[in-house]
Amino acid sequence: MPQTDKQICIPPELPELLKQFTKAAIRTQPQDLIQWAAEYFGAMSRGEIPPIRERSERVALSNWAELTPELLKILHSRVAGRLIIHTDELAQMWKVLNLPTDLFNSVMNVGRFTEEIEWLKFLALACSSLGVTIAKTLKIVCEVLSSDHDGGPARIPFSTFQFLYTYIAEVDGEISASHVSRMLSYIEQEV
Repeated sequence: MPQTDKQICIPPELPELLKQFTKAAIRTQPQDLIQWAAEYFGAMSRGEIPPIRERSERVALSNWAELTPELLKILHSRVAGRLIIHTDELAQMWKVLNLPTDLFNSVMNVGRFTEEIEWLKFLALACSSLGVTIAKTLKIVCEVLSSDHDGGPARIPFSTFQFLYTYIAEVDGEISASHVSRMLSYIEQEV
């Protein structure tokens, strides 16, 4: 094979880019590296947060990442404002983040979702796996949905809160509709 005298020009940002990618891959430990790399570089090219496990997140003893509000926030950014998402697409996003398949299936079963998933309902049920109580679940879902970065309380539109609270209470089955209505009226007056 003949050699050429041409020098290969390496872009100056390439070594740092590859170093950051490698560190992210090691930290995240994706099951499907190629798919995860496509998601990683796709997010970077769109100026979004790439699907990286943060240092503060505890590494699970299994091959699965633990569900965290931070990972749900990444998932929410990937859904990109859509109200409805197809099951296969959401399952792929879940897989790229290396989240437990059994948890995905559990949320699907509890929500009785089929081919088309109402994203906010799925998100609320996923948050409920992190929160012991409805109040804690609502706090987590507000943190995931909030775009406030000032360190204050997470804020979402009241109509969104009303929808989520009503849905979670309905799924829970132990809170009467009249109690939900009274609680929402009280909160709306306070806001």
